Amino acid sequence: MAKKDKDFEGKNAKKILIMGLDNSGKTSILLCLKGIKNLLSFYSIRPTKGADVVAFKISDLNYSIWDFGGQEAFREEYLENFNQYIIGTSKIIYVIDIQDIERYNLALNYLEEIIKHLKEYDRSVDFSIFLHKFDPDLEQYNKKVNENTVKDIINLINEKIPPNFNYSIHKTSIYTIFEKSRLF
Repeated sequence: MAKKDKDFEGKNAKKILIMGLDNSGKTSILLCLKGIKNLLSFYSIRPTKGADVVAFKISDLNYSIWDFGGQEAFREEYLENFNQYIIGTSKIIYVIDIQDIERYNLALNYLEEIIKHLKEYDRSVDFSIFLHKFDPDLEQYNKKVNENTVKDIINLINEKIPPNFNYSIHKTSIYTIFEKSRLF
């Protein structure tokens, strides 16, 4: 578990967890949230091992963003110790690589487990699902991903999430330097 920074606690502090499978783009999203606009920064990203915590300040708000490595061994540990990780969390961003069609079921099963744990520990947080790597011209270089794919994954997400669970779904890409479009 990562160490807390006293400067990043209190009413002006926001703790955000970024979760999802390995290679889904979680660290890229973190870089975008920090305001990094140099695309070369995104080429040197290495797989996250465990949970990396990045703290920064924007205006009068302190952010503590937890980037959770998505490899299977880490995912199991996060779920086992979920109640510890969720303490003080105001938002969870769950990332699905829209281009990784072969792993949709795995991503959706992990999503379902996270939501079960939130309900089990009676935790209510702002919850967003990012359909990430929805890059410009995606349909031209990956014929398997199109608007019908998006509709299908949204339907699958809706089937996995229990009634009365509040969440939003967004299409995201680093190429728009973190533009998000609400889908649901």
